[in-house]
Amino acid sequence: MQAAGDIELARQSAEQVARLFPSWTVQIEQGVKHLASGTADVTVATYQTLLQPERFAKFDPTRLKAVIIDECHHAAAPSYLKLLSHFDSNIRNPDPNFEPPTLQHKIPIIGFSATLSRHDGIALGSVFERIVYHRDFLSMIKDQWLSGVRFTTVQANINLDGVTVNSRTGDFNATSLAHVINTDTINQLVVQTWLDRADDLRSYARYVYSKTPIAERKALIASFKAGQFPVLVNCAILTEGADIPNIDCVVVARPTRSRNVFVQMIGRGMRLSPDTGKKDCRIIDFVDSANRVSGIMSTPTLFGLDPADLVIEDETLESLEEKSSAQIALQDADNVPDPESVTYTDYEDPFAFISKFSGLSPHINQLSSYAWVGCGSDIYVLECLGKGFIRIEKVEATDVPAHFSARFTPAALDRATAAGLKVSPFLRSRRILQSEDLSEAIKGCDTYAKTKVVFGPMAIGLLRSARWRKAPATPQQIALVTKRLKKTLDDDHELKNITKGEAANIITRLKHGAKRRHDQKVKQASVATKAAEKERARRAREEVRIGPLPLV
Repeated sequence: MQAAGDIELARQSAEQVARLFPSWTVQIEQGVKHLASGTADVTVATYQTLLQPERFAKFDPTRLKAVIIDECHHAAAPSYLKLLSHFDSNIRNPDPNFEPPTLQHKIPIIGFSATLSRHDGIALGSVFERIVYHRDFLSMIKDQWLSGVRFTTVQANINLDGVTVNSRTGDFNATSLAHVINTDTINQLVVQTWLDRADDLRSYARYVYSKTPIAERKALIASFKAGQFPVLVNCAILTEGADIPNIDCVVVARPTRSRNVFVQMIGRGMRLSPDTGKKDCRIIDFVDSANRVSGIMSTPTLFGLDPADLVIEDETLESLEEKSSAQIALQDADNVPDPESVTYTDYEDPFAFISKFSGLSPHINQLSSYAWVGCGSDIYVLECLGKGFIRIEKVEATDVPAHFSARFTPAALDRATAAGLKVSPFLRSRRILQSEDLSEAIKGCDTYAKTKVVFGPMAIGLLRSARWRKAPATPQQIALVTKRLKKTLDDDHELKNITKGEAANIITRLKHGAKRRHDQKVKQASVATKAAEKERARRAREEVRIGPLPLV
């Protein structure tokens, strides 16, 4: 018995078996038009029909020599498990009340698929014990089991940033994708590309999609296969199992993150068709010229190439493999001498206060002798000994060049008085300068600090080397740092050993949002790591390896 996904696949299989073994009886079980006897040498049935108890009853499992599953990457779905558990007691039926039949012999369950993996992560090991044979489609092209190909990639402004992704499959949601792809601009681009690159192959078109009536769809596909019209536009109809060998051009206008789906789409044109004079198949696909969304499958990514790094125009399998080998060789080139020493500088955690340079950015130290504190995200603050603070911040806008803006915020009250009155100790900030160069901004602010804020000998207190900074931190400083960082501190931190300067740097960073920005970075990094792990797992599920299959 062979189980297929639909009547078209069932018909194709029955015709092939009858052609190869003319002495065998071959029957189809499906719908009202195809009623098998249950005793034929080979019965091809749709799994939907076999799930009907009255239709399944005519087939005695004890008489079956094998069960064959076409497009077997679907076999781990609950509907297939419900069917296949009748032939193997080790396959778990979704119905907890199901009692498997007693069989005198084990019935082999054999699966075939051109894309032997599932993108939703459901393990095929719940049905099959092992993969015994696998050939990648690229190898089959080389061995001439499939047609030769010519690849062309079109770079276009296709912004997929806002397209939602299905959490189960990891691929784009079709409805969301349609809002970006099914537009007059993209449709015109597809047609114009075909006119420019494939007009010599075909001339006019028909179309099928999910709402095309079944009878009309069958007639259109049959006419297309017979060559009565040359171009057939379809939406998710001719992806899996369609047998139309004379296709000699495939235009992939539907972005996908699934290698399986991409291979299925381009595979429609890779069947051999010597009777029609077909020599090869031209594959035309579209990629985002700005490369804004990662993980999208395209011709370049099949060969490990970056779509943004090269132009693919009428390339063959061999030429693309040469490009891929050259890229790998370039990446593996080891022409950099071994370093004599390595120095690591970590700027991510703004609260590494054990170091005597806590809160100080090394590159700022080279620009100024004053105690500037780096607060992350290109924000630098100079505390002015209780008289306020100077803050330099990088400004990036679309209408003006990126620059550094410096402002001084004067203090009107000491902190204790302001706290008692429950008011801010600071007045409104005032602009000092603007510069495209950080070093110039630092230099200008240093001058402003010692001439406008902290006068005369008092300016010595602004220095990193000021004597007061080396004294032990005050109890008030330690209490404030402990309170603000109680979730960050480890028990073994000895805050009592830090200096006034180090404590002042930490407090400055806390006041100017360094901890909040750091926590955001940690959260973003965690989200990015989880997303990357999820993407790696999704890609791994699409890799096929010969050998035992995992159960989960």
